[in-house]
Amino acid sequence: MPIWQTRQPLPREVRLLVAARAVNRLGAFSLSFLTVLIATRFGANATTAGVISAAFGLATIPSRLVGGRLADRLGQRRTIVVGLTACALAQLGIAGADSLVVVTVFAILLGLAFELYEPPSQAMIADLVAADERVRAYSLLNAALAAAGMAAGLLAAALGRWDFRWMFVVDALTCSICAAVVHLMLPANRPTPARTAQGPQRRLSPWRDPALLLMLGCGTLMAVVCLQVMMLLPLALVDRGMQAADAGLLSTASAVTLVAGQPLVRAARVAMLPMSVAFALGYGLMTLGLIGYAGAHGLPAYVVSTIVWSAGDLVLVGRAYAIVAELAPEHHSGRYMAVYGLSWGVAAVVAPIAGTELLQRAGVTALWATMAGVCLALAFLQPAVARAVDIRRTRPALDTTDARAPADSVE
Repeated sequence: MPIWQTRQPLPREVRLLVAARAVNRLGAFSLSFLTVLIATRFGANATTAGVISAAFGLATIPSRLVGGRLADRLGQRRTIVVGLTACALAQLGIAGADSLVVVTVFAILLGLAFELYEPPSQAMIADLVAADERVRAYSLLNAALAAAGMAAGLLAAALGRWDFRWMFVVDALTCSICAAVVHLMLPANRPTPARTAQGPQRRLSPWRDPALLLMLGCGTLMAVVCLQVMMLLPLALVDRGMQAADAGLLSTASAVTLVAGQPLVRAARVAMLPMSVAFALGYGLMTLGLIGYAGAHGLPAYVVSTIVWSAGDLVLVGRAYAIVAELAPEHHSGRYMAVYGLSWGVAAVVAPIAGTELLQRAGVTALWATMAGVCLALAFLQPAVARAVDIRRTRPALDTTDARAPADSVE
């Protein structure tokens, strides 16, 4: 088969969901300016603004878990619409807040709504796409969000010169548009059937699935690395005598790599790589790129390193979610996606604390060398987990059936 031969287009519903999420991403720049809005509009000091932003971040953790449960109970489409609508209302509340107390309340409410739509979005893709096409579908979603993120930066630059509150108004508008598209154009799925016995429900709990917990561990390490790049790259550039704003150029280079590399993801030989090989290749490229960061001293070297690690991210994107979708029992994909997605919530707490300490005490070179070491470890760990999941697929009854329940027990 020729290397560039591609498969059939993804289902229309998946393409509509990706487009709707991209529209939503256009307004998602507002959160980066939450602390600035609190400080400039209400005269709060940096510590107070940081605490309020941290409260938002903490609220996103239960939000994702609730989103997964609602997806399996109410249905994926309903949960996406509810989550996006709640985000829009909270964003308008922040834009119209007239006191520090009010903006704090709406920031926390936004956090509680912010992740509701993520697990059902990921679960809907898993349900609409065949197993061998899930990597491509999740890669398309990631590329669309990256492309929208580039446009979002330009929109933020324009609105930020006018009034920060309009950022939240625009974010509310994009959330509303996305919710309308999902409600009007995507199919409703059937919620999880009710159960009468408690034993099987415990048996299907994602927290009792060892393979999912291993994926969560690896995903958390990956998220820590990604957040270190996102949060600490500006500081690291300044330490090397460069401008912090150059991080925006590197972010654009990464997004361009993810978007331009989509034909490679669709190439038959790449798409058909065994999961273990793809993980080893992807994390290997990320290791090389981060080693490049450790030794880089000029913008060209940083750009090349960014393209290398972004190419690794391109290979990895979607594969972890495809594995989680395979692990999830029928009608439980939302909860499985929610638990796996907690990796980003945990990393959001660990990354800034560990990264700033490492940067201050050991320096830029040690920071990126450590992150490269984490990726190198994942190049060995993640393929082993993928192989274990492959073994489980061949004998699912041994892993999904509770020892105390009959082997042919269903729900």
